[in-house]
Amino acid sequence: MKNPVPFLRKIALLEAVSYLILLGIAMPLKYVWDMPLAVRVLGSIHGALFVVFCWALLRVLQDARWPMVRAIEVFVASLIPIVPFFLDRKMKVWAEEWRPTGA
Repeated sequence: MKNPVPFLRKIALLEAVSYLILLGIAMPLKYVWDMPLAVRVLGSIHGALFVVFCWALLRVLQDARWPMVRAIEVFVASLIPIVPFFLDRKMKVWAEEWRPTGA
């Protein structure tokens, strides 16, 4: 079985970047320059990435047997802009802790 944590790290960072683009670019385009299409497109991309992130987190919770508190910490971090970038260093360490089931 392959370590699922590196994929979670990557998707968490992509989701965080999409969130910042949604908040920092698409929302001003919609509310300042009356261009709602930006929010529709970027919001859909961000939503899809968030769904993949949640799936990856559940997979890590199951396969890597993370404590529930750790999974909650990662989930809550995904809801707050910029925090996933700070949490990435911890996730790198957690990825190194992973051992296949039965090892």
